[in-house]
Amino acid sequence: MSKEYQIEDKLIEQIIGLKYNYRPDIIDRRTLEQNFKTKFEELNRVHLSDNEFLRLREEIITADVFVASKKLREKQYFQREDNTPLHYTLVNIKDWCKNDFEVVSQLRINSENSHQRYDILLLINGLPVVQIELKKLDISPRKAMQQIVDYKNEPGNGYGNSLLCFMQLFIVSNRTNTYY
Repeated sequence: MSKEYQIEDKLIEQIIGLKYNYRPDIIDRRTLEQNFKTKFEELNRVHLSDNEFLRLREEIITADVFVASKKLREKQYFQREDNTPLHYTLVNIKDWCKNDFEVVSQLRINSENSHQRYDILLLINGLPVVQIELKKLDISPRKAMQQIVDYKNEPGNGYGNSLLCFMQLFIVSNRTNTYY
């Protein structure tokens, strides 16, 4: 019987085969946000000061899933420190191959009330948009689905107050059964 980490390693290999970059260095909220800042600056050909990035982060993070998904698709506006406008995108909708695709495993988001760990996340331009929870064959995928629901319902969870607010798809699998 396969262990969860073996299932995870095989899936990561497959995702790398789809030309995603594996990022074992992204392990927590700080490294996730630093990576997003780098990808944002590359995509929008801009350099943000630390204060500008903090403001941008506060403006884009929302507990409203619908608003977050709109922000992924639409051009946005941000006022720079020197009062110049910055029109930016989070995802290149017109030319998908110019986006940056990454896979992260075992990301930890600690909040006031919890220590949540996510098996696999798929990132586009540093934003987590797909969460994959894996279970051993003898564990029902419904248990992983319940874990996602529990994470989302926890007060102060990462889904409403971190870059995880951009999550668009949840996938649960025990290799035999997969749900999304």
